Amino acid sequence: MPFGLMNAPATFQSLMNDVFRSYLRRFVLVFFDDILVYSKSESEHIHHLQLVLELLHKHQLYANLKKCDFGRTTISYLGHMISGAGVAVDMEKVQSMLDWPQPRNLRELRGFLGLTGYYRRFIANYAHIAQPLTQQLKKDSFGWSEDATNSFQNLKAALINPPVLALPDFEKEFVIEADASGFGLGAVLMQAGRPLAYYSKLLGVQARQKSIYEKELMAICLAIQKWRHYLAGRHFIVCTDQQSLKHIMLQREVNVEYQKWVRKLMGFDFEVRYKPGLTNKAADALSRKQAEIGLNALVSRAAIDWTELDKELAADKVIQKLVTTVSQSTGNVNGFYLKEGRLWFKERCVISQSSSFIPSLLYEYHDSVVGGHGGELRTYLRLAGDWYWVGMRRDVAKYVQQCLICQQQKASQQVPAGLLQPLPIPSQIWDDISMDFIDGLPLSKGFNSIFVVVDRLSKYAHFIGLKHPYTAPTVAEVFVREIVRLHGFPVSIVSDRDRIFLSLFWKELFRLQGTALKHSTAYHPQTDGQTEIVNKGLESYLRCFIGGKPKSWAQWLSWAEFSYNTAPHSSTKFSPFKIVYGRDPPQLLHFGRGQTPVHSLDEMLLERDAILADLQFHLLQSQQRMKAAADTHRRDEVFEVGDQVFLKLQPYRQSSLARRPFEKLASRFYGPFLVLEKVGKVAYKLELPASSRIHPVFHISQLKRFIGTAPVSPNIPDQLSPELELVVEPEEVLAVRQVHQGNSAHMEVLIKWKGLPTFEATWEDITLTSQRFPSFHLEDKVNLAGRGNVTHPGQGTNMKVFTRTRLKGKRDISNAGAIVSLEKGESC
Repeated sequence: MPFGLMNAPATFQSLMNDVFRSYLRRFVLVFFDDILVYSKSESEHIHHLQLVLELLHKHQLYANLKKCDFGRTTISYLGHMISGAGVAVDMEKVQSMLDWPQPRNLRELRGFLGLTGYYRRFIANYAHIAQPLTQQLKKDSFGWSEDATNSFQNLKAALINPPVLALPDFEKEFVIEADASGFGLGAVLMQAGRPLAYYSKLLGVQARQKSIYEKELMAICLAIQKWRHYLAGRHFIVCTDQQSLKHIMLQREVNVEYQKWVRKLMGFDFEVRYKPGLTNKAADALSRKQAEIGLNALVSRAAIDWTELDKELAADKVIQKLVTTVSQSTGNVNGFYLKEGRLWFKERCVISQSSSFIPSLLYEYHDSVVGGHGGELRTYLRLAGDWYWVGMRRDVAKYVQQCLICQQQKASQQVPAGLLQPLPIPSQIWDDISMDFIDGLPLSKGFNSIFVVVDRLSKYAHFIGLKHPYTAPTVAEVFVREIVRLHGFPVSIVSDRDRIFLSLFWKELFRLQGTALKHSTAYHPQTDGQTEIVNKGLESYLRCFIGGKPKSWAQWLSWAEFSYNTAPHSSTKFSPFKIVYGRDPPQLLHFGRGQTPVHSLDEMLLERDAILADLQFHLLQSQQRMKAAADTHRRDEVFEVGDQVFLKLQPYRQSSLARRPFEKLASRFYGPFLVLEKVGKVAYKLELPASSRIHPVFHISQLKRFIGTAPVSPNIPDQLSPELELVVEPEEVLAVRQVHQGNSAHMEVLIKWKGLPTFEATWEDITLTSQRFPSFHLEDKVNLAGRGNVTHPGQGTNMKVFTRTRLKGKRDISNAGAIVSLEKGESC
């Protein structure tokens, strides 16, 4: 076939399809003259190659041996690297993009975007990254700016370490995670938790005005249309953080503006699942673009003493040898050149690798307000835009890893440490139990809490109503009356670190009875995971039966206990009732009286012994399955005595401080603290400050290794109680406001808390504050600017008053600045 014919490519591709038709997509892929042969084993691969070569010989087609590769586990195909791990970009192809000079005109910009766009499926958030460049493509809009330069460099950086995308497995279920923001749409196609492709799209001016509901629907629709060749004809899952979209395909009536999107979804078999934005990270990041921030201040770089810098360069023999070589050449040498008598490398100033300016440069580009404590790559790219020295990448990585602020404030991106350590399987029924409380229930028949006790072997449970506030003696009395009366004292009790279970009365009571108390480590309630699961099931049962009467839950508590104990358990394969009593629970439907011969009692006892013999085997199997599943999301890490570690204390519980408005900006880690002792396999005892009242033993998942030189005095909140509650007391009243809700109104005071800074002050209801802190006299605690706390006889107290009105469907409206005079005995 001669060159230059318009339909030559299509004709040649048609020929190749006809030649390999019987083998296509079985073990052969053909794209024009690129033939890919794939196999599962070496022997199978040799057989496949033989078939392909025989077919080529039969049709008088010849392969160029110099261009062939055989028996590879990784191979370059159509600009991609294909391996058993998945599909990645070919770094040889990417190198041309990394070396691409800054575009000087529209043609060069189109060429760069065309190359990077070919690999956009590997780049999360591609549309947002390239947005300043795509804006340049508009008519009469080309004009290079700082945003375009940052976008140009960021696209190159995204191609340095692109992800390896998994290959689709049509035997597995596809999952789409989609999200929308005010600026764009994003989605990721996944299988078994691994991404197959990314998709992002910027919204136009008109599309940005649409409701968030329609944007989320648009994101789902466009993602399904994008990957319809994978999804058509099979069931798949769509995850979104818009909960109202779960039933979009089941609605009888759909608004006119949404009908066009719903029509495009018809014909696909999918299920919409709600996934909160905090867990829908991949799609959420694809759709988000950082909002533009107004200029608040001008920041200039620290001055460089060029005279001192030149002295360091003159003392560096390696650099001086390079300067001599460059000065003797006519052009640059491998990117090095001289400008104004100073050595440069690709428009970056060269300094000595032992320069005294390196620490200050690292601080400027990482710790400053402009550096923003960026990660290793971001700091390196920012620094590499101006400077160059040998080993710069290594120095940047070491500096960022040892940054104390980054280690304390940034969330860990690793899976939790510590492999699952199941508790030993008990040997006798009701020898080992676990217990917990369910609080916060409405008052029902005099109860507002539930005491849950579970036998760890049979899984038999008792649900007991309690009235809050309860104390250790009252709980002990209930325990003896409802548990000990039936089953005797247990050998051990597993519980969390509730104040009841940590009280001296509780510990002494069970010490005298010989019962071992096993408390969970701090901030690790998974130790008593069995009771937590039973609590969830109990809460679900009550929700199903109380209907619209939440105060009627107590009348269903006994039925909930019977229902749980007579249902087969997934780990034991038997119902707790049958394990304890050796017979099946009563039937739901009775079919007649029947008879019970005496010899049936012997059979029942034998069957009970057989059940107990099999029970430990089933529990061991269940534990092994649970450990294998849990360890896939954990990592094995070990600390040694003497190591320095950070401690994660967020989010801690709050009893006195009702509303904490700056929780997201609180420190993520405290410390570092010294490891004193290893407790068990996955717990460690730390050297906490003397003022700390919390338990010093923590699970390894709450710890993070410290890198660098430890500070002199590690910090920890002094207000944490042994029960891990933030216990604070009011110190003074900063302001007063009146809040209107419909036809009613109530007063709130702005409380400054002891031991906390002023910005942590919170608005509290004045009546609840008086009840909670009876010794706190509001009239004596007013402290406004320029005014004291003492009220002289005959003088009123000046207080700053805010009024706030809540209107239906609108934000709160606050009016501030009114100073009113309150005479003694008056109220607001």
